[in-house]
Amino acid sequence: MGHRMGHPESRKIYAHAKLRRLRRERGLNQVELARALGISTSYLNQIEHNQRPLTAPVLLRIAEVLGVDAEFFSEAGAERLATDLRAALGDEACGDGVPAEEVTDVVRDHPEVARALVALHRRYRDAAERAAALAEPGDTTSLVPAEPHDDVRDFFYAHHNHFDALDAAAERTAADLGPATAGRAADLLVDRLAARHQVKVLQAAPERSADARRFDPGSGLLFLSPWLNDGQRAFQLATQLAFLEHGTLLDTLAAHAGGGRGPSAALARIGLANYFAGALLMPYTAFHAAAEELRYDIELLQARFGVGFETVCHRLSTLQRTGRRGVPFSFLRVDRAGNISKRQSATDFHFSRLGGTCPLWTVYEAFAAPGRILTQVAEMPDGKRYFWLARTVTRGGFGHHAPRAEFAVALGCELRHAHRLVYAEGVALDDPRAATPIGLGCRICERRDCAQRARPPAGGRLSVDPDRRTHVPYPVTGAEGWGPSDSGQVD
Repeated sequence: MGHRMGHPESRKIYAHAKLRRLRRERGLNQVELARALGISTSYLNQIEHNQRPLTAPVLLRIAEVLGVDAEFFSEAGAERLATDLRAALGDEACGDGVPAEEVTDVVRDHPEVARALVALHRRYRDAAERAAALAEPGDTTSLVPAEPHDDVRDFFYAHHNHFDALDAAAERTAADLGPATAGRAADLLVDRLAARHQVKVLQAAPERSADARRFDPGSGLLFLSPWLNDGQRAFQLATQLAFLEHGTLLDTLAAHAGGGRGPSAALARIGLANYFAGALLMPYTAFHAAAEELRYDIELLQARFGVGFETVCHRLSTLQRTGRRGVPFSFLRVDRAGNISKRQSATDFHFSRLGGTCPLWTVYEAFAAPGRILTQVAEMPDGKRYFWLARTVTRGGFGHHAPRAEFAVALGCELRHAHRLVYAEGVALDDPRAATPIGLGCRICERRDCAQRARPPAGGRLSVDPDRRTHVPYPVTGAEGWGPSDSGQVD
């Protein structure tokens, strides 16, 4: 993003649009706000017109006077909005796309316009899907719409993947339950459900349901899959406890997901109940202390808290309590086909809604080494570097003929935090040659020299090589050095 991109340590904060909006919302003019901040009106005017960056003292003073967190002015939100806008404008239905620098200008100077364009694109895709449902078989002209999962992802991102009210409630419940060894949490939860809610826990017959948990409120029976291990069983019990004891809190929080739309709010409610379950089995204060002590060794945290690898990864991505923050992680789960079924981020790393993700990402390499933890230093097109670790996890498979589901889960943080992780030992973090160049997906990736590219970027076009009889992607600008992959074919 022009002169403001680069490594976070050296990045300046330009807050003109956000500051101007806050000032107007508070009903202040520039003279009044400048007086409250103790700066000159001309200085404030320069900040609001993007001519001066915020200094640390002014940033803290603005946060105090206007009653916002200093992180409100972070560029992470703008970068994420730029990613969403580029993805929307890079849609095939929108033509050849818009140059990246123009997208940056819109997001910087007119963020509300950018959000409106992203929302408009989502509505268009919803309408396209409804049209496709009514179309004749074989009609593939309509596009897949944005789903409630996207609304929920945005909802969790807006809260930095942290809900302190749920964490506090979970810690109180954990204290009420008393000390629990790694394998005894499930028994304590069974007792609490019975004593306080008259809920009886039974094992569900495997042939009746594939669900891990089914609750019948009429009879007060909670059916759990007989194939769950101790940690999974405790997690399902804690999730049900969230619905029974904190339903009002879940409803209040979920009401803000997707503008309060039914499917999005319902899905957010489930996600929040799962959040509570993880917070109950891994109480914030104790888990944060253990994570720092063990240098974020996931397998040791598994053993200490009696939960699975994926559950620990997910919990690590939520440690953003003010005054007791952990490493800010992004977390995702993906299958072999590239479908992302879980994605949470407490960082400014953003997942593209369209066009898939990057095949050079270590999360996909994990499938070639099942059960092993792989690491990667990855560099984005804007120069920012991240440290990633990934491993496969398997579900199901109880019995010779039972189907198995295999995923890869990944946990990543900005490179500046990597030294806090045990997995970074022996990795050349400061060597730029050790970084793997990746992108957010071919459709919006700016890299022109990637041998793994599957399609031209937004703004590119396809032509035909008469000698090879294949489709060859060329950028509209005619820049040299960018051509087809080894096969030369683009579907």
